[in-house]
Amino acid sequence: MNQKLIEPTRMLARSGKLAILAGASLVLTAAAHPAKHHSQSEPSSAALDSQVADASPIGTVKAFHAALMRGDTDAALDLLTENASIFESGNAESSRAEYAAHHLQSDIAFSGSVQRTLVDRSSGTNGDTAWVMSIETVSGTFRERPVKNRSAETMLLNRVDGQWRIAHIHWSSAKLDGD
Repeated sequence: MNQKLIEPTRMLARSGKLAILAGASLVLTAAAHPAKHHSQSEPSSAALDSQVADASPIGTVKAFHAALMRGDTDAALDLLTENASIFESGNAESSRAEYAAHHLQSDIAFSGSVQRTLVDRSSGTNGDTAWVMSIETVSGTFRERPVKNRSAETMLLNRVDGQWRIAHIHWSSAKLDGD
């Protein structure tokens, strides 16, 4: 197995992070509690900014994406827990600081270059833990290349000092066939 994938997993286990167990617990809890499903186009960055006061897990996810869209690194990082893990394209970053040093700027550039359309979203809570799972289509031009993808996003959130903060992000995408 790829050493780049093994070491972050070991670090997660050593750090006491229970992302995998929490995810399994959330799936089991989701089966016991009705999830909320939404299908709609995501609003513009300005409209998202007006919704960030929503203190729900979905509001936190929307605020994170709004911060990326407008290039606000401080706001985006503030919505992550210190030990947040970000999984994307087979890579793993094991902290907010590591994400800030590596992929945050690329995610900001990408978010500012594409249009996201929400296809489906479900969410739920279990005490101080929440999940938000979204399917979107993503289209536009990034680095002079056309983008037309279907994106799957899972975010696990923890309530920290009364505020929802993102503890784990898992992004994956696949190209959509051309028209």
